[in-house]
Amino acid sequence: MRRIVWVAAAVLLAGCAIQPSGVTRGGEAPTGVAPGVTLYFLDAHGQLRPQLRRTGRLGTVSEALALLLSGPGTSGLRTEIAPSATPRTVVTTTPDTIRLMMPLTIDDVTELGIHQIVCTALGVHVQSGGSRNTKVRVRFTLPTPESGERRTCPLTD
Repeated sequence: MRRIVWVAAAVLLAGCAIQPSGVTRGGEAPTGVAPGVTLYFLDAHGQLRPQLRRTGRLGTVSEALALLLSGPGTSGLRTEIAPSATPRTVVTTTPDTIRLMMPLTIDDVTELGIHQIVCTALGVHVQSGGSRNTKVRVRFTLPTPESGERRTCPLTD
């Protein structure tokens, strides 16, 4: 009987032979729970400003851009994007790039308007758990040199 107790004690002390390891980081957790979506408009000085649009959920990049194209409402902010009768944007995401096919020509948007689009798209992407290193390519209905650029939001540069 004593022998069984000693064998059992030896087994318990030996454990399962798995060595302990340190903490392994899994990266940042997604933060998709949101009271709404952040859109980017311009203040009176032409500076990009975030505006929370209370929708009850974060939504998709395409939905956020449709809201952006609907304008700043009565917020006191302004936009550099012409109104569009078709606010639907086609969004394609790869591991390092978000491609946006906008229902606009380059004449419908200024450089600041492009920043509004890029910051809004990246904001939703990152808040949904996407990488902060992702770039955005904004394509217009007519080919332009601007469509080839991979952009980041100037507020996060």
